[in-house]
Amino acid sequence: MKLNVALKAFIAVVCGVSLLSCNNSNNYKNTSRATGWDINSDEGGFQYNTDYKEQEAAPGLVFVEGGTYTMGRVQDDPMHDWNNTPTQQHVQSFYMDETEVTNKMYLEYLDWLKRVFPPSEDNYKNIYNGALPDTLVWRNRLGYNETMVTNYLRHPAYAEYPVVGVSWIQAVEFSKWRTDRVNESQLEREGYIKEGAHLTDVNASSTFNTETFIHTPSKSYGGNTEISQGGDEAQDRLNNTNDAGNPVKKVYPGRESGLIYPEYRLPTEAEWEYAALGLVGIRNYNTYRGRKKYPWDGQYTRNGDVKRMGDQLANFKQGDGDYGGIAGWSDDGADITAEVKTYEPNDFGLYDMAGNVAEWVADVYRPVVDDEFNDFNYYRGNVYTKHAINEDGTVKVVGTEDVVYDTLSNGKLVARNLPGEIAQVPVTDEDTYMRTNFTESDQRNFRDGDKSSSRYYQPFQEVDDPSKRMYNSPTYDNFSYASEDSTAASSGITQRGYDKEKRTTLISDEVRVYKGGSWRDRAYWLDPAQRRYFPQDMATDYIGFRNAMSRVGSKSLQKNKTARSN
Repeated sequence: MKLNVALKAFIAVVCGVSLLSCNNSNNYKNTSRATGWDINSDEGGFQYNTDYKEQEAAPGLVFVEGGTYTMGRVQDDPMHDWNNTPTQQHVQSFYMDETEVTNKMYLEYLDWLKRVFPPSEDNYKNIYNGALPDTLVWRNRLGYNETMVTNYLRHPAYAEYPVVGVSWIQAVEFSKWRTDRVNESQLEREGYIKEGAHLTDVNASSTFNTETFIHTPSKSYGGNTEISQGGDEAQDRLNNTNDAGNPVKKVYPGRESGLIYPEYRLPTEAEWEYAALGLVGIRNYNTYRGRKKYPWDGQYTRNGDVKRMGDQLANFKQGDGDYGGIAGWSDDGADITAEVKTYEPNDFGLYDMAGNVAEWVADVYRPVVDDEFNDFNYYRGNVYTKHAINEDGTVKVVGTEDVVYDTLSNGKLVARNLPGEIAQVPVTDEDTYMRTNFTESDQRNFRDGDKSSSRYYQPFQEVDDPSKRMYNSPTYDNFSYASEDSTAASSGITQRGYDKEKRTTLISDEVRVYKGGSWRDRAYWLDPAQRRYFPQDMATDYIGFRNAMSRVGSKSLQKNKTARSN
C-alpha cells in the first residue's frame, strides 16, 4: 500500500514538473526577447505564430534535401559538347513533384479556366485557348497517330500519363494557377475564407490570387469581404476586439502566419539535375561512393535484381524502330509515354527522372554555366519586376478589362496576366541605384552581352555586323492584326512574317533548357547531366514538366535532425 502511494506521489510530481516546464516553454516563446513584452496577448499587441514547426510538403510534392554535386558531368560525350563542362554547385533544399504533371492534373486547370473565364465570351476566349495543349504535336507526315491527337489529352485511359504538347510558357502559367488554388484551399480549410467559395463564389471578376491576398487582402475576390473574411476563424478574430474596437489578431493571415505556401514553379536546371541524380543513395558521410550514370544505381538500363532481372528501368527508345522491345518479357511496357509510377522511383522518391517525357526547366539556355560568378542555386533567367502602384499609393490589381496578351512566334495569343492578380512592371534605375547584386530588370544576358558573346569578340572594338554575333538568332514576332485592340486582335492574323536574315544560331533569350530523356530518345539522353534547348513558346510530343517549390527554414527535416542527434 505504501509503495503504491509513493508511486502515485512520484507520478504526480513528474507530471507537475512537466506541466510547469511546458508552461515555462510557452511563456518563453510568447515573450519578446527584444522588449520583454507579451507576444500573442489577448489584449492585443504583436501577434506571431510561435507554434510553427516547419514547412509541410504541399500537394503532390516530396522533399529533396539540398547539397553539393558536380553539375554537367556526363559519362558519354562523344561529340565533346561545349555545354557539358562540369561545375561544382550547391543547391538549397526544395520540394519537387513526385511525378510529371499528368493529363488529369492539367485538365483540372483547363476546367477551372473554362468555368471562371468562359471562352464563349470574346473578352476571355484567348485565356482558355492560350492554355490548351497542342494535340497536333502527335502528327507525323509518314505515320498514323490520329488516335493520340484525338484521345491522349482527354480520354480517361491516359488520365495518369504525363501531359505533353505544352510549351514552357504554358507550364509557367499552370504553375501560377496551381499556387493560387493550393493556397486558396489552405486558407479555406483553416477557416479564413468562406467555405466552398472556390466552387460557388468564383467568377471572372471575383478570384483569389496569393500575392493579392497578402498585399491587399480587401481586394481579393473582387473586394467581396463576405468571401475573403467568410471563414469561422476570420469571424472569431473580427469579434475579438480590444477596448478601441479593433480586432486583437489579424483577420487576414500574411506570410508571418506560416499558412501560405511559397509558389509552385518550374525547377531550375541545377535543381532538376541534382534531384534526378539522387546522389543521396550513394552518400557516405561527406563524400559520394563512386559515380552514377543514371538516376538509379549501376551503369545499365536493365534491372539487376533477381526477381525483376532484365526489366527496363525507364521508358526510352532502345534502337531504330524499337520503342519498347519485343512484346512480352523484356518489353519496357510502353511505346509512347507510360503511366506515371510505372517504374521505380529514385532515392529521393521521384518517378521518371529518366525517360517517359523530357521536362522543361526554368533556365534560359546558354552553352556555358558560369560557375566562376555563382555556384549557389545557379539559375539563368531572372527578370526582376515589382508591383504596379496606383496614384493613390495602392497596388494595381488587374481587372477584367486589363488582361494583356503576348503574341507567340507562331501568332497565338497567351494571357500574360489574369483578373485578380497584381500588375507587374520592370524594376527601374531608382530601384537598382547603388546596388551591387543587380543593376537592371532583365538579367538573362548577365555576363553574356553582345561583345563577349561574339565569335569575333574584340575587347576594344564594337561588332557592328549583327551576323557576326554568336546569339544572332531568328525572330518571328512580325505579325499584323486587324487592330491593336487585344479583343479585336482575337479576330485573327492578317499577315505572317518570316525571318529572312542571315543567322548564326538558334540560341536566344526565348529558348529554354529541357532535361532528361524521353520515350523518343536513346539511352544517351537518360543521363541527368545531358542538356538540350527548345523555343519557350513551342511544344512537342516528348516534353512535359513537373513543379518544384522552395523550402523555407532549415535545410533538413526535423525528423532527420532528431535521428542524427540520437
